Amino acid sequence: MNATTPVSASSSDMERNRFFMVEQQIRTWEVLDPVILDLLMRVHREDFVPAAHRALAFADMELPLGHGEVMLSPKTEARMLQSLMIKNTDSVLEIGTGSGFMTALLASLARQVVSVDIVPEFTRSAAARLSEAGIRNATLETGDAARGWDKHGPYDVIVLTGSVPVLPESFQHSLNPGGRLIAVVGEAPVMQAQLVTRTAGTACSAVTLFETCIPSLKNTLQPQRFKF
Repeated sequence: MNATTPVSASSSDMERNRFFMVEQQIRTWEVLDPVILDLLMRVHREDFVPAAHRALAFADMELPLGHGEVMLSPKTEARMLQSLMIKNTDSVLEIGTGSGFMTALLASLARQVVSVDIVPEFTRSAAARLSEAGIRNATLETGDAARGWDKHGPYDVIVLTGSVPVLPESFQHSLNPGGRLIAVVGEAPVMQAQLVTRTAGTACSAVTLFETCIPSLKNTLQPQRFKF
């Protein structure tokens, strides 16, 4: 299957395409955790893809959602999930609900997920999809969370599904000790997926996982720029 293989109406073809997505895209991008691989076989990505793009549900590409936002590629979602090592006792904050697919994946691993999106349409449509999928441990809220969201916090895990030029410290302050945060930081064309861990007190450590380039969250904190 190549990157543009369409989703067939046949159930058996769909499952085969899902298998190829996991084996040819995700596993080959250093995602080897059996829990994550099994999860991506169980949670039906095609149910969260906008109808106009459903034929590309398993393609190795970002899919447009409207309002300038995208659904991340399957391998990016999988790599993020694997790096966070989510436990079934974890409380998770997701910034950028989008289609609700990442929300469903997070909720399948964690105790509770709070997902926030600035676009009311995304909140409504994702809530309907999550309900249809039987996801009951996700709370969806509409708001501007690009610079932080301490409501319901602190959290064990924070996921930013859009990029930020600068990572606001408020997110790190919303982490429990030992908490993990993943965000794509930088400006096009140079962005890096970073995993931040709160170690002791307010101290945090960060590691770069991979390079990528994804659309920015709206109303993000901007870096200071020199003026001449």
